[in-house]
Amino acid sequence: MSGNSSVGTSAVYEAGDQRNYKTGENPDQPDRFHEGKPHSHQALDSKDERSIANKLAREEKREHEADHKDPETELLQKDATLPARVHGNEPSKGAKIDQELQDEEEELLKQKGKK
Repeated sequence: MSGNSSVGTSAVYEAGDQRNYKTGENPDQPDRFHEGKPHSHQALDSKDERSIANKLAREEKREHEADHKDPETELLQKDATLPARVHGNEPSKGAKIDQELQDEEEELLKQKGKK
């Protein structure tokens, strides 16, 4: 068996070596729909070729997202120990200290009549 020859039986070659695929038929290529990768565009990239309209639309979407806060984030700002307790764990020492400091500050503001 001569492995250097380009002629011979098909058993000499592996399954995909001598195959020619039509355009769009190559199994190694991803589908066009799934081709884009998440976070492939960076907002501050100077070489990004997105149009100005697309950049403006993205900034409007960011502003809209900033207006709507996550309810879990709002609860976290009120109680630092909440995430651990929700998951059935004991809050960390840092979370306990943060909560104590926050409670003390609220009391001081109430005493000063600002809240």
